[in-house]
Amino acid sequence: MKASIPFEKHHLEFLRDPERAQAYLEVALEEYAADHNTSALLLALKDIAVAQGGLGKLAQQTNLNRAHIYKALSREGNPRIDTLEKILNSLGFRLSIEPLVREKQKA
Repeated sequence: MKASIPFEKHHLEFLRDPERAQAYLEVALEEYAADHNTSALLLALKDIAVAQGGLGKLAQQTNLNRAHIYKALSREGNPRIDTLEKILNSLGFRLSIEPLVREKQKA
């Protein structure tokens, strides 16, 4: 029988792949759009940051202090848009805008 590995270890290994990290973040954003659960979205960002080198490395790359990163990505976090942009850029992503998909109105 094959030995199992802890979920967290597997999850972090999974998120080291940039395409998987992007898919994970896209799902987190879709869920945020549906339920506005900010803490779940911030947890997704934190998971990706930890998987891709840790919060200390993220702090260095963003020129933000480590305490600020921890606070911004905490359950009670409420990062400013410029902080969010720095974090996303450091992780290899960017903010973007796309139109809402609306059902065609009946004429």
